[in-house]
Amino acid sequence: MPELAGLLDTGVGRNLGLVAVLAVLCVIGIATADTFATTANLLTILTSASIIGVLTVGVTMVIIGGGIDLSVGKVMALASVWSTTVATQSYGPVVMVACALAVGAGAGLVNGVLVAYGRIVPFIVTLAMLISAQGLAEQISGKRSQIVTDPAIAAIASTRLLGIPLLVYIFALVVAVGWVVLNRTTFGRRTFAIGGNPEAARLAGLDVRRHTVLLYVVSGLCCGIAAVMITSLTTTGSSTHGTLYELDAIAAVIIGGTLLSGGRGTLVGSILGVLVFTTITNLFVLNNLATEVQNIAKGAIIVAAVLFQSRAQRTTP
Repeated sequence: MPELAGLLDTGVGRNLGLVAVLAVLCVIGIATADTFATTANLLTILTSASIIGVLTVGVTMVIIGGGIDLSVGKVMALASVWSTTVATQSYGPVVMVACALAVGAGAGLVNGVLVAYGRIVPFIVTLAMLISAQGLAEQISGKRSQIVTDPAIAAIASTRLLGIPLLVYIFALVVAVGWVVLNRTTFGRRTFAIGGNPEAARLAGLDVRRHTVLLYVVSGLCCGIAAVMITSLTTTGSSTHGTLYELDAIAAVIIGGTLLSGGRGTLVGSILGVLVFTTITNLFVLNNLATEVQNIAKGAIIVAAVLFQSRAQRTTP
């Protein structure tokens, strides 16, 4: 048993544990819902996971770097609204996509500058951004959904390659790039070092403040990409997009094994966390179970994951 406990305390062990959880959920799904194992439903799960998953990539990097980003859901909403105004749509799909990315990156830049150079607690900065982005999105849209009239944007969600939605490929590409950046580049190594001990990283010659800004810009870019995806999927830009998405993303990161204190985590674990939550949601929908019960189940999973992290930290020499 000590050997098993030691394995579970490693990144690989935690990921294997999440795969086992997914397997159990699939068995439950097959046993309780006839349509769970159908190709259409499995693609629905992957499509649902794609948007949250893209946000989770950025959130994972920020948390590993010692920060937190509560604003991702509403920054995504703001980017979707800004990129679907009549003025923006008149310039075509390229400008719409560029606008969404610019808005996301801009919001991330503001977060990063206030955290790194303003020395304001990340929780407060990103909470303020969440509220501000919500208000700005409502002001721009007049609290109305803006219909996408450009067929090229709408086609992103409807296009399939080898039977798989293009949104899933975009999700996979973002995850692949994020994994390479975190695990195979100097940027990734600096992220882990700063998250683990920012003062030691500073003394080692790393520009902690600049790197922190870059992490939030990356998170903002992920919000912009997710905005394009949700705009295409719903054919609307709306201030209601992304409600509570930040909580789902952070929860996925936590159960994926990333420490909230920073310095340790895996992108693979975070994505497995997204799939776990998305599968749970799908199971509840297929079995006509109440949303409040689903939220209770998610809350219990988060608490269990945090307790497991605490135990792992206490037992780590």
